[in-house]
Amino acid sequence: MRYVARPPCAPLRDVVEHVWSLRDAPGHAHERIVPSGTVELVINLAEDEFRIYDASKRARRLPGAIVSGCYRAAFDIDTREHASIVGVHFKPGGAGALGIPAGELADSHVSLDALWGRAAGELRERVLAASPGDRLALVERALLARRGSYEERPAVAAARAVLERPGAAVGDVARMLQLSRRRLIELFHADVGMTPKRYARVHRFQRSLGLAASGRSWARVALESGYYDQAHLCREWAELTGLTPHAVTGARKIRVKDHHLALVTSIQDKRAHAG
Repeated sequence: MRYVARPPCAPLRDVVEHVWSLRDAPGHAHERIVPSGTVELVINLAEDEFRIYDASKRARRLPGAIVSGCYRAAFDIDTREHASIVGVHFKPGGAGALGIPAGELADSHVSLDALWGRAAGELRERVLAASPGDRLALVERALLARRGSYEERPAVAAARAVLERPGAAVGDVARMLQLSRRRLIELFHADVGMTPKRYARVHRFQRSLGLAASGRSWARVALESGYYDQAHLCREWAELTGLTPHAVTGARKIRVKDHHLALVTSIQDKRAHAG
């Protein structure tokens, strides 16, 4: 697998975290994409189709250029169907650049042509015909040309900054911003694509993933991440990934794209149910 990610061109750096390309299918057959609180634009160059698998392994078929909204739970892909892809990973709150509020993409995959019309298919054809070294620049130019006017509101950006800290409470954030709790939830969901409470949980999970890789004990990872205890961490990880913490850390030993987990035969690939 050849995975390359780089910062976007300067005019996109306020809304895009990185642009990336992936070539050659990895040795493992499946990957699980876990919640990240972000939106992704992806273009499949290997075939003009994406297949997204839900918890029951049912496949949803989509065109070869799609946008993946903020998901509250994980979903799976078959790596053999993703052997050549380019993509854009938006920053939280940055997906408005696509021309639609992130809230309208929540928990869904949307074909890019539903947002951009014929320009989506034309972009895929141009990227497919280009050399590998030129493909990301083509995607960046297309995004710049069609960049929408939706922007994250300052209040939502301020709320995100607080919610990314351990122990932040939605009610406290609303009072700090002099907004009602209901209004904060409404604005946050529109701009980011999930509720502030869910965003805080996903960010806590992502923070704990990084700490778990450091070799700390599970109890210490839980406390430093903002969980009540190790049992709380285990429940949250099961809800967000469908796997045990040990299965997740085992999967992360295999290098894959950000927010992906390699599913191999040694992992019990069973969805856990939230209590």
